[in-house]
Amino acid sequence: MTSETQASAANAAQARQSISILGSTGSIGQSTLNVLAQHPERFSVFALSANSRAELLLEQCQQWQPQYAVLRDSTQAGWLAEQLLAQGLSTQLLTGATGLDTIASDPQVDVVMAAIVGAAGLQSTLAAVDAGKKVLLANKEALVMAGALFMQAVARSGAVLLPIDSEHNAIFQCMPAPENGLSASGAELAHGGIRKILLTGSGGPFRSLSLDQFAEITPDQACAHPNWSMGRKISVDSATMMNKGLELIEACWLFNCTPQDIDIVVHPQSVIHSMVDYVDGSVLAQLGHPDMRTPIAHALAWPQRIDAGVARLNWAQMQALTFEAPDYQRFPALKMARQAAELGGSAPIVLNAANEIAVDAFLNGELAFLSIADIVADCLEKIPLTEPMSLAAIQAVDKQTRQLAEQLCVARTASAHSIAGSHVNN
Repeated sequence: MTSETQASAANAAQARQSISILGSTGSIGQSTLNVLAQHPERFSVFALSANSRAELLLEQCQQWQPQYAVLRDSTQAGWLAEQLLAQGLSTQLLTGATGLDTIASDPQVDVVMAAIVGAAGLQSTLAAVDAGKKVLLANKEALVMAGALFMQAVARSGAVLLPIDSEHNAIFQCMPAPENGLSASGAELAHGGIRKILLTGSGGPFRSLSLDQFAEITPDQACAHPNWSMGRKISVDSATMMNKGLELIEACWLFNCTPQDIDIVVHPQSVIHSMVDYVDGSVLAQLGHPDMRTPIAHALAWPQRIDAGVARLNWAQMQALTFEAPDYQRFPALKMARQAAELGGSAPIVLNAANEIAVDAFLNGELAFLSIADIVADCLEKIPLTEPMSLAAIQAVDKQTRQLAEQLCVARTASAHSIAGSHVNN
């Protein structure tokens, strides 16, 4: 090897970005690894993490050989540690929330993919922000629960924040180009000549289902999204359109706007991922196949572009693109989310926590589909509105809501069993 070749190889290695993936065994994590595999000269994997899928995490460690692996659920940590040793891997195993914080903030890490679903991802995502990392945000709950705290931390640390949700990534692409990602608190819409943000959603699998059939919806039906391949929790949120409500709250924080600045548009084909409406009458839209590798690749390479491995749109065979207003009678969760966004304070925390508990109960066959929104509504009504100003206060509201939601779910299950038993006896 010549000295020039050696120097070139050394420069290439130095230029590679080191990445920690929080939630590598989930759908976003796996899609991220798929994109990384196409660009080994640009990226290296520093750490991977999973909640409880130890076998898949082991497979990923065998392929990527990261310095660290984190298993949030420590019950399988012994088995995984033995397997890593038996495979001759040098990967060091960490566990729990502390392990996640470590791989999110390590000085060797350049980029953190925050892809842990739900409130469980808040603390480690904040750790990445506090450490000034380039944070690829797929965990919308971090902003839903702690928007003010989170964006203040971004501004204070100088972290670069890039949205991964396809809708927010689309909005980001359609807005005036920022100099350093969302490194401060977004941009005033009026200063960019923006009239409205148009947040699109497919309407999920039940957009045209007869309302009298909603009572019989099963978890498998709710998870059968017509366009996207997602985890079960997010799929249910899409079916109730709570996901779009959470995205509305997230967009308010990302782009420093109010709920009134955002219109939700149902777009069944999921080809347009969102739009920005300008005061001069222009509407800019980002289009593409419904494949999360597109926003992932965009954020990984930003401000450059790299191949995501995604199929091209075939314009000659393009179906009609249709749009409609959301039906709040069909999707009460969406209406509650907008109301929570307008109330602010602890309301979005309660909304998110109650929804997570109710969705989990539904997926476990313990709650009817229609009762998900009822549980959320009950929690919003029963828990007083406050202004939590610290992570501890936010987590306290989250814990209080989860306890109440669990009690309400148990009560509804018992009531349903009682009614069913009385019908049998009669």
